[in-house]
Amino acid sequence: MSPLAALRAIVIAVALSPLAALAHGATPQKVVETIEIAAPPAKVWAVVGDFQDMGWLPGVVKTEGQGGVTPEIAKRRLFLAGGGVIDERLVQYDDAAMSLRYIIEHVDFAVLPVGNLSATLKVSPAPSGGTVVEWKSRFYRAFPGGNPPEQYTDEVAIKAVSELFRSGLAALKARVERE
Repeated sequence: MSPLAALRAIVIAVALSPLAALAHGATPQKVVETIEIAAPPAKVWAVVGDFQDMGWLPGVVKTEGQGGVTPEIAKRRLFLAGGGVIDERLVQYDDAAMSLRYIIEHVDFAVLPVGNLSATLKVSPAPSGGTVVEWKSRFYRAFPGGNPPEQYTDEVAIKAVSELFRSGLAALKARVERE
């Protein structure tokens, strides 16, 4: 192959590489939300660390759980005001570090347009004397293939998770600070 032909091949490969990436489907997305709460970390962890109770999350009307806080055994089902259900499993729990990680095992995409969501809730002392709660996640959009329908794009998934986490943290703050 001549040097000119090799150069053409490289230029074409580089020019087409963004299109190849789009054709391969969903890429992992991340959302991190934090809030500062005017309460001691132990008081906040008493609420967040109870894996079997998500009553502080807006839109959750009932939580059913089993397995306490034993990773891989503990599960919960969130019943939502709009009639949807989300099934989650605890995969890591560290009481001393005030941290837990869970995965969503089942969700109706109309409720939350994501797949393979793994999330961590972490409670830490704030420099101000209160508490910082961090809720972070990694997930894929609900439609894993290329060219997703408009209701299942990365942007829609990121927005849905961000709004869920922000509203959840705001409700947690309101609950803990009024108790």
